[in-house]
Amino acid sequence: MDVREVLQQLYAEKKRLESVIASLELLLRNSEGEASPPSRPRRGRKSMSVEERQKVSERMKKYWADRRPR
Repeated sequence: MDVREVLQQLYAEKKRLESVIASLELLLRNSEGEASPPSRPRRGRKSMSVEERQKVSERMKKYWADRRPR
């Protein structure tokens, strides 16, 4: 067996063990009544209302009309 292959397997096992340990620590903290860290709100796009879309549409039509070569 190649030493590099053994190292790869050991690093993969280390990564799995660290993941399991982190999960168990989280379970332990939650079971002891400690507050879990506050979750951050998901980032994403704000949906636009019909009026907002119409205003953007008109603004972009004017923008591109001004940029159009004559």
